[in-house]
Amino acid sequence: MNKRPIEYAVEACDMMMDRFAAEDLPPKGHFHYHQGVFLSGMEKTYKLCHDEKYMKYIRDWVESCLEDDRMPKNANPTELDDIQPAILLFRIMDWNGDHSYEKLLEYFSVILRNFPKTSDGGFWHKGRDPQQMWLDGLYMSGPIQAECGKFFNRPDYLEQVAREALLMREHCEDKKTGLYYHAWDESKKAPWADPETGRSPEFWCRAIGWVPVAVLDDLEFMDADAPYVPALRQMVTDLLDALLKYQTESGFWYQIVDKADDPANWPETSSTCLYAAAMCKAIRLGLAAGEREKAYRRAARRAFDAVTGSLTYDADGHVQISGVCIGTGVMDYASYLKRPTSTNDLHGVGAYLLMCEEAEQIWE
Repeated sequence: MNKRPIEYAVEACDMMMDRFAAEDLPPKGHFHYHQGVFLSGMEKTYKLCHDEKYMKYIRDWVESCLEDDRMPKNANPTELDDIQPAILLFRIMDWNGDHSYEKLLEYFSVILRNFPKTSDGGFWHKGRDPQQMWLDGLYMSGPIQAECGKFFNRPDYLEQVAREALLMREHCEDKKTGLYYHAWDESKKAPWADPETGRSPEFWCRAIGWVPVAVLDDLEFMDADAPYVPALRQMVTDLLDALLKYQTESGFWYQIVDKADDPANWPETSSTCLYAAAMCKAIRLGLAAGEREKAYRRAARRAFDAVTGSLTYDADGHVQISGVCIGTGVMDYASYLKRPTSTNDLHGVGAYLLMCEEAEQIWE
């Protein structure tokens, strides 16, 4: 019997709760995007099924990462990866009205306001990698800064979010394919950087996936008549249109998106989930109509069917979400292909949840 997308999401959340106490989510005690991505997916599951246990679990994880003064125990303020989970503070406040988190939100908003930037105003991804912008950073910094901008009435935060996204397009988009390279180095000194363009050499699947997912989240906090909104909407649809050309017959996209015909390349689950989630959300937010909507709906359904068709279940009946590339920095082609895959990896489950939840909202 076929299940609705929300049923798939619920079983994935329940599997993770059975596997980990909230405070034990890896990396334990670290306020980090691995947990943040997964728990953001869990929060969206809560919004659709209204089971309070999910919000309690999210709150318990956040509390396990805070000192008595309500500051994070272990979050590196020079890395965008350690800022992303702050988005959960808004969700807990919405749920239980605990405004003690406002101090922590102000702390993170100040970090982002003063975060190191390239000469044209784009965030460095990490302090130890100066002058580098990575696609992943759009998801790690954009939605939290956009929501802070709305909450604290700081239009300059929203302007920075838009600037960051459009700079990423300027520096990383390949005009021929419409795909985005994983990263850009202004200094052109990184081992992977092209000496002329500063771009990394490959189109890594999951990094690309964070781009439309992040920008669509950003748009939800922006006034529709803001001058930068049309360019952001166009950025999303142009990228999703480009990705349509690279979906394989299996329904999956591949680790290196434009080289699926290489036998050494392989289908990657988390990116397939992110692309499907973004296509569903683009439909939901009114960015896709007519033939574009039909194309997105068709591609997203093929991706959803491919991923859910690949699921297995262990002896305890817990779902196993496999084929997820482990965390990956900027690399050359051979190194991307050699990356191990994991099962029930946190950001893999998070991407899967995002797909299920967005699919549920446009399901036919």
